[in-house]
Amino acid sequence: MKFVLNSEEPIFIQIARAIEDEILIDGIGENEQVPSTTEISKTYEINPATVLKGMNILVDQEILYKKRGRGMFVAEGAKEIIIKARKEKFINESLVSFLEEAKKLGISKEELVDIISKG
Repeated sequence: MKFVLNSEEPIFIQIARAIEDEILIDGIGENEQVPSTTEISKTYEINPATVLKGMNILVDQEILYKKRGRGMFVAEGAKEIIIKARKEKFINESLVSFLEEAKKLGISKEELVDIISKG
């Protein structure tokens, strides 16, 4: 798992997203163990409690599950949960503001479809 920390959002959110990204690209598969909080905290020089906070977000979303004494593992169906959540966020945040801006600029639906189909 590789990522670059930024100062724009909380570190625990960045850790959760980095783990999600690994799951999305099949870097970590279902029922596979994710790196330990200790491993991540040492690699990125982050407080282990911060790492755990990020992982617990994913546990709450049923993306990860805990095996007592063994660590955190990717839950079955985790990839689908992530995709669904990110699609909703993309549509509700990015796409809505994109369409609003296009409307302000007078870009027609046909122009948008043409631009998207070329992309």
